[in-house]
Amino acid sequence: MFEPVVSVSGDVAATSALSSIISVEHVFKSVTDSTGTLTILRDIDFALAPRETAAIVGASGSGKSTLLSIIAGLDTPTKGTVRLAGQDIFALSEDDRAALRAQQVGFVFQSFQLMGNLTALENVMLPLELSGTKGARQLATEMLKRVGLGQRLGHYPKVLSGGEQQRVALARAFVVAPAVLLADEPTGSLDFATGDTVMKLMFELNQELGTTLVLVTHDPAIAARCQRRITIEAGKIINS
Repeated sequence: MFEPVVSVSGDVAATSALSSIISVEHVFKSVTDSTGTLTILRDIDFALAPRETAAIVGASGSGKSTLLSIIAGLDTPTKGTVRLAGQDIFALSEDDRAALRAQQVGFVFQSFQLMGNLTALENVMLPLELSGTKGARQLATEMLKRVGLGQRLGHYPKVLSGGEQQRVALARAFVVAPAVLLADEPTGSLDFATGDTVMKLMFELNQELGTTLVLVTHDPAIAARCQRRITIEAGKIINS
C-alpha cells in the first residue's frame, strides 16, 4: 500500500509532483451570479501515487464532483494547479487537454453515458478508434469478455440491464489502459448486489492494469476498499 503523499514546498514539492500521477495544488473554485460569489472548493491540496486508490467522500454539495471534474480538466479552477503525470493540465490548450485525457484518463459515471445508437462492442471500440489504436475490435471484444459480457457484444444499451451497462462502461474505460480512472458515484444507479459486483470488478481491473483509481462515493463500504479517503466538507479537505 502506498503511503499518503503530504503537501511540501520548494524543490521537494517539485520532486513530489514528478513522482505523483495526480497532483492537486492549492485549488480554489468559485462561481459568481446575481446573488454573489459562491466558493465551491477552498485550497484543495493533495497528491496520489501511481496505482493508488482514493475515495473522495462528503455530503451532497460539498464539492466532490466539482473536484473530480477539475482533476479531469473538464472544469477549470479559479486558482491553483492540477498536474497529471507531471504535466500542468491547465497550461495546455483545450485541444491538448482533451488529447491528454484521451491518452491518460478513463471515466465511469453514475448514468453510464453509453452511446445509445452503438452496440456494447462499438461503445468499447470508440475510444480505441478515436485514438487510432490498431486492432480495436479484438481489444474491445477481449475486454468485454473480461467483464463477463462476451455474449452481449451486439446488444444495444437499451436492452442491457443497469449492471450490464455499467460493465460496458467499465470495459470502455479500461480498454485504453488509462493511467488514471475517475469514477463518479459508479454504483449510484444500481441495486446493492449489482453495485457490489461492479465494484469488485472495478478494483480487480484496477489491480490488473496498475491504474490509479479516484472515485466519488457516498457509500462508506466502497470508500473503505480504497487505500486513501479524502473527506471534503464545505469545499475544504478535512481529512486525507
